[in-house]
Amino acid sequence: MPDLRRVPLADQAADVLLARIRAREWALGAKLPGETTLAPQLGVGRSTVREAIRQLAGRGVLDARQGSGVYVTALDAPEDWDRVLRRADIVTVLEARTAIEVEAATLAAVRRTPADLRALKRALAGRTAPGQSIEEHVDADTVLHRAIVVAAHNEVLTEMFDGFVPRVRRAMVDMLRLRPAADEAADQDAHADVVAAIAERRADAAAAATRAHLDALKAGFV
Repeated sequence: MPDLRRVPLADQAADVLLARIRAREWALGAKLPGETTLAPQLGVGRSTVREAIRQLAGRGVLDARQGSGVYVTALDAPEDWDRVLRRADIVTVLEARTAIEVEAATLAAVRRTPADLRALKRALAGRTAPGQSIEEHVDADTVLHRAIVVAAHNEVLTEMFDGFVPRVRRAMVDMLRLRPAADEAADQDAHADVVAAIAERRADAAAAATRAHLDALKAGFV
């Protein structure tokens, strides 16, 4: 039986349950044993079992039916965003960011509002505030990139971008500690080009400037 004594217990309990489901211990549509049976099998408390079931229900594997029980609704589950991003290297993440942010810049140039434009200009200026630490600069940079995505007015793109932020932030901080930007003015100009294209509603230019910036960033990790 796997050791479930390390934290987080619920995550590990969910992993064990999913492994048993993948092994076809329970068929599709089958009812799981109750908490009082599963808890001693997993070596955890009933509340941990409930949380593990809640996690797998959120991933579409289980269905907890009030007054009836918990049923298997899928025999596997896609990995959640956090696990994918923990495993992915930064180049892979930047490639995904390119897919999101190029489209976002294109849409922002069409859909941005006056309020969006004000937010973009504030965020652009915030990237060059004096006396910033590396962490503060990376956070200010993220504020601008997120403002561009928000200006696209597509909630799914915004949620996807937010999913990448923790991984990208750590990588950017590490990279800048080892290799500070060679030309900070040129880097700021590259961001200003994106904002200007969005302000002028030039969708193709906004997309091209965004791609050029992220391609240059990715080259720094190769």
